[in-house]
Amino acid sequence: MEWDFFNSMAIIAFAFSGAIVALQEKYDIFGVYVLGLAASFGGGYIRCVLMGLPVKPIWEQGSLLYIALVAITIIYMLPKKWLDSWNRWNDFFDAVGLSAFAIQGAIFALSFHLPLGAVILSSIVTGIGGGMLRDVLARRKPMILQQEIYAVWAILVGVVIGLRWVDPNNVVELYSLFVVVTILRMLSIVYKWHLRLRELPN
Repeated sequence: MEWDFFNSMAIIAFAFSGAIVALQEKYDIFGVYVLGLAASFGGGYIRCVLMGLPVKPIWEQGSLLYIALVAITIIYMLPKKWLDSWNRWNDFFDAVGLSAFAIQGAIFALSFHLPLGAVILSSIVTGIGGGMLRDVLARRKPMILQQEIYAVWAILVGVVIGLRWVDPNNVVELYSLFVVVTILRMLSIVYKWHLRLRELPN
């Protein structure tokens, strides 16, 4: 049940985010759907490749594919005057997607009884992979490669779940972690928390 919730939340959030970025970059309808689907499923695909697990084709994703397509269509069909205000929600959708996918990735690794390092890696890759792929396709510099505190929150999720500080079978604890990580990500945007950036002299 928790797996389905976090999967669906992340798919919706990143589908919205990918579609909004595509519209901001003035992509056509095909580009909007490509970026939306890439953001939604990219992290899971990259995770499975790195972990040597089978990758399920996108057309076999069942209801998750339809959820993503509906979410992308909603963004695409919104009137322009609504989209202008929705653009500012992109950071929120990205934060929700990061939090939900990071938790889903950690739970995924635990289901295979993998060690802590693998749980953290799965959390990071699942949480940030879709956003990175979205940014690359949109010809933007991925946030994780800048000084943004982005992957740190996925690492936090992997550590907390991998060390069982949060019980993966406790619904209240998982949802609380989801809310906390989403809030932390939004606070890092609002207050411009950054990792240290070293600049070379000209």
